[in-house]
Amino acid sequence: MADLKHVAIIMDGNGRWARKRGLPRIVGHKEGVESVRSSVKTVQKLGIKYLTLYTFSTENWQRPENEVNFLMKMLKDLIIRETPAMHKEGIRINCIGRIDELQAGTRDTLKEAVATTSQNDTIVMTLCLNYGGRSEIIDAVRRILTEDRKKKFDLNEVNEDLITKYLYDPDLPEPDLMIRTGAQSRERISNFLLWQIAYTELYFTETLWPDFREKEFMKAIGDFEKRERLYGRIK
Repeated sequence: MADLKHVAIIMDGNGRWARKRGLPRIVGHKEGVESVRSSVKTVQKLGIKYLTLYTFSTENWQRPENEVNFLMKMLKDLIIRETPAMHKEGIRINCIGRIDELQAGTRDTLKEAVATTSQNDTIVMTLCLNYGGRSEIIDAVRRILTEDRKKKFDLNEVNEDLITKYLYDPDLPEPDLMIRTGAQSRERISNFLLWQIAYTELYFTETLWPDFREKEFMKAIGDFEKRERLYGRIK
């Protein structure tokens, strides 16, 4: 797995999984948590250091209020419950997005978990919360313009490295592989890591997120290993 250091996942299909079974959508979200646990165990087993999960997008606020409230509470409870074990295993919890706009209880719990695990380096699990790729680029430009009032950047300094420096987490490497689950008629990236995935390999599976366990993860890895990454070069 020397060439695979970072996997990013769009976890899609919780609602459809529940609907197929005649269950409330929240049951699909609960079952999806088990797939998160499975994914963490899989990257541990494979020695993949970075796992990034599209947890709650800026567009998800448009969902019914009761579902949003449930997701925020579930996330808060999950972080409280899982952080001690993750900390013991050397997993660093990371968050990117407009975190300060989250509900106060969820936001404060996340910040505490991030602080508690900040020195861990076995795996970096990044949760994209209140996140959108366009919002990240807009926020980066805002920070550059604010900084420019002090430093007065030369136009020649405005390049990819400068913009990357002002992203939510400039130290997070670009994903090698991006997986989207529940991709039937949905082979799109839905505003996820728009800047970072310029040369990321994309993998789409119809498997819904609650069913995406180690076997399905390994299928994605197997597909990735067959690809040649030339980055515009000729073989």
